[in-house]
Parts: sequence; C-alpha cells; structure tokens
Amino acid sequence: MSLQNTRFARFQRQLWGHFAQAWLGSWRRRSIALIALLLGFYLGSNLTVYYLQKIDMRPLVVIVMVLIIELLVFLRSRVEIEPWPLHWLALDNLRIGAVYAVVLEAFKLGS
Repeated sequence: MSLQNTRFARFQRQLWGHFAQAWLGSWRRRSIALIALLLGFYLGSNLTVYYLQKIDMRPLVVIVMVLIIELLVFLRSRVEIEPWPLHWLALDNLRIGAVYAVVLEAFKLGS
C-alpha cells in the first residue's frame, strides 16, 4: 500500500533519499561517511570537554564552533549535485558528529 502524494509523503521520500545517499553506494563512500561521522563526534567531544575547561574564554570557543557549523549548513544547502560529492558528504557527516557530541555533552552537564 503506497502513501498518497502529500507534502509530508514527499518530504519523507526526500529525507530517506538523503539518508540512503549517505549510507548506500560503494564501500569507499560508506566508509568515508562513517569515518567522518565518528571523527566529528571525537572532535566535538574533545572540543567541549578539553578546550572549554582548559581555556578561560569559553564563550569565544562556543561562538566560533557555532559559526563554523552554521557556515557548513549554509554551504550545504547550496549543493545541487545528486548524489553529493564525497567531500561534501564527509563535511556534512563531520558536522553531524560534532553537533551530536555537543548536544550529548550538554545533556550530561544538565543532569
């Protein structure tokens, strides 16, 4: 049974297309995507744990990190090529991993 062609169904198909594009394909594409995701998580967790505690200028470090993430989101929205080039896929997964690490760190600090 297929879904009706509503805006939400089109959104779901588009969202699945982006996820599938990142994880389906050649082994090289999948492995670079996974390595970039894990590297982003590693860098994000180290940045929030080590540098924010070691450097006394915490707001400056957080502002720089937010600006870099926002710049990556802005540049990512400009890519029109399907499937994404490998370097854009790696940058996007790096960003996703770093954001996940920062959010996880915020939940740990809040509890």
